[in-house]
Amino acid sequence: QVQLVESGGGSVQAGGSLRLSCAASGRTFSSSAMGWFRQAPGKEREFVAGINWNGGRTSYADSVKGRFTFSRDNAKKTVYLQMNSLKSEDTAVYYCAAARQGLGVITNPSLYVYWGQGTQVTVSS
Repeated sequence: QVQLVESGGGSVQAGGSLRLSCAASGRTFSSSAMGWFRQAPGKEREFVAGINWNGGRTSYADSVKGRFTFSRDNAKKTVYLQMNSLKSEDTAVYYCAAARQGLGVITNPSLYVYWGQGTQVTVSS
């Protein structure tokens, strides 16, 4: 069992930065692929970024590539999403997710087993 708690959301002006954190509990964290997803009002949840078990590989949605950086610290059981050059279209609730252990980078939300409660990011133009 893995429990995930996101933090770091908030309100920021366009062009600004935020860093989201996701703290995990559970013994399998260090061997689990992790992901960030987001959901804006009236829209479906979409993939933002994924990272493999040791942080050696990452994948990003085209809309955030070059602006967001996904990293992890297995010793702290925490993953981070550094978001720079934020745009109004980045406004959404951001969710952290964990897959079962032993998997690489995952972009399909149906393959994630554990989800956090979400943290709101609001970018004003």
